[in-house]
Amino acid sequence: MSYSHELIAPSPPPKALLVSWNRASIVGTILMGVWILGGILLVTFLFDAWDIDKIRLYGPKYISGLGVTLSLVAISISIGAALSLPIAYGRMSKNRVISWLAYGYVYFFRGTPLIAQLFLIYYGFGTFRPQLEAIGLWGVFRDAWNCALFAFTLNTAAYQAEILRGAVESVPKGQHEGAAALGLSKFQTFRKIILPQAMIVALRPYGNEIILMIKGSAIVAIVTVFDLMGETRRAFSRTFDFQTYVWAAIFYLAIVELLRNVWAVLEDRLTRHLKR
Repeated sequence: MSYSHELIAPSPPPKALLVSWNRASIVGTILMGVWILGGILLVTFLFDAWDIDKIRLYGPKYISGLGVTLSLVAISISIGAALSLPIAYGRMSKNRVISWLAYGYVYFFRGTPLIAQLFLIYYGFGTFRPQLEAIGLWGVFRDAWNCALFAFTLNTAAYQAEILRGAVESVPKGQHEGAAALGLSKFQTFRKIILPQAMIVALRPYGNEIILMIKGSAIVAIVTVFDLMGETRRAFSRTFDFQTYVWAAIFYLAIVELLRNVWAVLEDRLTRHLKR
């Protein structure tokens, strides 16, 4: 056995990487500068156009409209989540009739604009007023808020059903086989094994769906629902001040950013066991 009596000379440190300015980095830097300049100009505009009287007059109405927006989205998302369960089950069903009915529902509500669906319900149900009065539903659908809630619920249920279906089908088949080997019923397997794993996969798409619903809720202002955008339109019609829409955009941006951060914390919490 031989031994080395001399130390091996250390290798020289790696050369520092030189930052090269290519076309993409130059364009990106210019665009970033434009965004920063635009932000500075926007803040300057809001500072110069600040009117405390308008804030006192329309500020509470903005807060009221914000409450209408959040309540509309929260209720429609909650009811849509409940409806998405049987729809997703129908999409995965081996019964062709049930599967095609669920597919047709999802295909229609995902393939048509939300504003068209809202108009079909808000204006279309008026055509069937005698029939709706006969069954006692005209008092519900004559209100624009209820029509908007109904349209949003049907729309988000279709999207959530597809999110849930994709998440459930992403769970490996071995999970089903392992549960069957343990003697668990299909319902127990779905509730205790498949659904928890599927919800981790579906968590981020669910967050995206909520954000899209918050931004899409602005269309209800067209059918006389005074949500955040509805109050903004009313304020602009009385003041013709451009900053009314700027403040509405800031409100929407703040809601989305808050929801994004909450969802990131929630995702980090639920997936902590998957991190190494």
